[in-house]
Amino acid sequence: MESLYQFMQKQLDVTKSQFIRYKYDDIHWQNRMLALVGPRGVGKTTLFLQHIKRHHSLRDTLYVTTDHLYFTTHTLFETAETFNKNGGKYFFIDEVHKYSNWPQELKLMYDAFPDLHVYFTGSSILDIEKGEADLSRRAPKYLMQGLSFREFLAIRHQIKVPVFSLEQILNHEAKIPEVSHPLVYFKEYLKEGYYPFGQDPDFEMELNQVITRTIEVDIPQYANMNIGTAKKLKKLLVILAGLVPYKPNMTSLGGQIQASRNNVEDYLTYLEKAGLLAQLKDGTGGLGELGKVEKIYLDNTNLMFALGSGQQDSGTVRETFFFNQMRVNQKVTSSPISDFEIQGKTFEVGGKSKGKKQLTDAKEGYVVKDDIEYGYGNVIPLWAFGLNY
Repeated sequence: MESLYQFMQKQLDVTKSQFIRYKYDDIHWQNRMLALVGPRGVGKTTLFLQHIKRHHSLRDTLYVTTDHLYFTTHTLFETAETFNKNGGKYFFIDEVHKYSNWPQELKLMYDAFPDLHVYFTGSSILDIEKGEADLSRRAPKYLMQGLSFREFLAIRHQIKVPVFSLEQILNHEAKIPEVSHPLVYFKEYLKEGYYPFGQDPDFEMELNQVITRTIEVDIPQYANMNIGTAKKLKKLLVILAGLVPYKPNMTSLGGQIQASRNNVEDYLTYLEKAGLLAQLKDGTGGLGELGKVEKIYLDNTNLMFALGSGQQDSGTVRETFFFNQMRVNQKVTSSPISDFEIQGKTFEVGGKSKGKKQLTDAKEGYVVKDDIEYGYGNVIPLWAFGLNY
């Protein structure tokens, strides 16, 4: 296991701890087992390594990634067993979805080693409530999304801003104290701010690699797809990138990728869970569930610029940003009279010349305007909604 410890030390040496992601304080690290899931590239690995650096001794902690060559000849369970016998208490497993027998072996670890804490990351398409291992009651699942506009300001520009609740944003309390003109930073965020690696010189190429590996590796591994089906997924994403916001016609989409209507619905769910699409539903579902899909968006604005050809539609960019940022802490549904509805409040999203006529029948309505620095009355600047997490 010496190679695993050497690998862990190298990873810890290059991990920075100046900024900790929003999800960190939500995680109950005292759990015996937990899962941190999310789309590729949003910083799950970094969060684990930061936690190890802040709170753990290397004497009783082991961090591994399942694509390490060590696991070509060793199992996760026997690694945990050896580690535990030698005094190990905290076992961190990165990218568990790349290991074929992960549910069963995690269950065995939980049952066999009551004094061992097991934490693992995985793709957001993993559903740990399914399968023979029945991990749902053993491992709470924490979902982490990409950077908010607030986090982008801190990581990229060292501008610290507190989190503002939705009510504070609507009451014009959301401010960026050190910044007089937030739109400069906001436009940068829309193009390359959602992913922590957005400042890399080859960001566009890296993001396209994330998209490709999600479609060609992560989803097929989860859904037992063949190469031909993965190609249909990629074609579907490209088609939707040119149509968003798109009111779905499953039959039409199925015809374009030569798939059945039911398969198209499954493909859209996989793409959404993997962090590539977002489906806006109405509020007609029962028992807290959302209803039918009204519109399909790309998951975030960075994907729009990566997948789009030429100039992006400004209206779609605005709606995508609002939906992406607001859904982290709120249930966002479609509005029958406008764009979005949250907690009985209606939101119309547009540019600085956007009017209020769509809100005439709204019980409590707000105009969300881009290209303005300050709000007034029920007019709120779009960038302010990026300070919600």
